[in-house]
Amino acid sequence: MRTITLEEHITIPAIETALAAQSHRGAPSEFVRRIHAKLLDMGEGRLADMDAAKIDLQVLSLAGFDMDRLDSATATSLAREANDAMAAAQSAHPDRFAAFAAVNLRQPDEAAHELGRCIHKLGFKGAMVHGTTDGLFLDDPRFSSFWEAAESLDVPVYLHPAPPPEPVQQSYFGGLNESLAYFLSTAAWGWHCETGLHVLRLIGAGLFDRYPKLQVIIGHMGENLPFSLARADFILGRTRPPLPRSVTDYFQQHIHITTSGYFTLPPFLCTLKVVGADRILFSVDYPYATNEQGRAFLDSLPVSVADLEKIAHGNAERLLRVPVAAPGRES
Repeated sequence: MRTITLEEHITIPAIETALAAQSHRGAPSEFVRRIHAKLLDMGEGRLADMDAAKIDLQVLSLAGFDMDRLDSATATSLAREANDAMAAAQSAHPDRFAAFAAVNLRQPDEAAHELGRCIHKLGFKGAMVHGTTDGLFLDDPRFSSFWEAAESLDVPVYLHPAPPPEPVQQSYFGGLNESLAYFLSTAAWGWHCETGLHVLRLIGAGLFDRYPKLQVIIGHMGENLPFSLARADFILGRTRPPLPRSVTDYFQQHIHITTSGYFTLPPFLCTLKVVGADRILFSVDYPYATNEQGRAFLDSLPVSVADLEKIAHGNAERLLRVPVAAPGRES
């Protein structure tokens, strides 16, 4: 069975150097050094990790949630450099790599232009963006040109979490030791809840009414939304003026969910019940999670063969227009 993964991160040396110059932290741990080495590898080491877990195709994306620490012009330039690096990896291994464009949303018009370049000239499959920008959620009118470009190009946008804005960090996670505050505000809890809120804001602010063809991908088994969707739908149904459609309808028509980094069965069963197999896409969150973890989880899913095929590769082929594998290529 062919296997495609969608939240698989990279970086490039120039970004590592630029971010290191902005960091006030001490020397990175051995774990962080190992992760960074894998982020930098878009060649044989990454391919070997994929082969070991029988992953046929990775959609590469820049691990860009710290890019807002850089000045805007530098971030735009480095995003373009990262896109060129991903394009080179894709060109070298076209049956193993695809890519999502990296963009700097502090310059929305430039971001729209770069997305167009990546789709038309580099053959990318969409874009990945990260959390809030300058403290603004992406329903703000400032970002209209980017959303217009995504809809016009008919490509999805992957909304990835990022650390919270500084006022939120201080209010919610202040008074804790540095390590606990960082992880609680990010991958342990905080950024999943914030990304779920982000999606509800996009719905409530009318983004999908303005751009009715727009498709958004979120990771981590739906960023807590499948569990709370019925509650949000019921309560937000009281808004005045009322939303043109139910929250559930927007969610089921415009949002796709990946399994990235969530490899336990209860969240998957909830997501399957709420959105169905047609909108769940297998992902790993490499190298922050391992391909072997992801593969073991995929192989354990209690679903029909038809639904497993959708989750493993069929939904990605449809959403991203990835060519169907030639006979004999599937794992």
